[in-house]
Amino acid sequence: MGGGGGSGFSSGDLSRLESKAKEILKEGQGGRKNVFISFAHEDLDEVNLLRGQAKNENSDIEFNDRSVHEPYDSDRGDYIRQRLRERINQCSTTVVYLSDHTASSKWVDWEVRKSVELGKRVVAVHAGRQAPSRIPVAIREHGIRVLPWSKLAKELQT
Repeated sequence: MGGGGGSGFSSGDLSRLESKAKEILKEGQGGRKNVFISFAHEDLDEVNLLRGQAKNENSDIEFNDRSVHEPYDSDRGDYIRQRLRERINQCSTTVVYLSDHTASSKWVDWEVRKSVELGKRVVAVHAGRQAPSRIPVAIREHGIRVLPWSKLAKELQT
């Protein structure tokens, strides 16, 4: 009795299917851009305004984030980093919300560096006309583009 178990797919076919599935996951459902947003937990109210943009019917942005209230070096730090890494990996872009609190956030620094390490596009945004005077070191080190959040949707279309 046969067996053989051949699926009919070559390794090249499987590789192409895997790549296509990863792209679909990165883009989110229905062509929406799945974006990880990195921010200092003190900025939750402002970030909720950004999240509200994702609910706008004219927007194809879907934010994927976790507000981390625990210290970077807490007992749960490794677990939190693992979960954040998974979320970052599922996204096509990391958006960093810049404020007066961002430069001192170890979580934001880690999220930016992890996003770059994973090959994700990273864009930093700020409210108002100009960015805060203090910007996270990882943003400067990696030459990450900084723009007003009013230009975010257009930037993500490119």
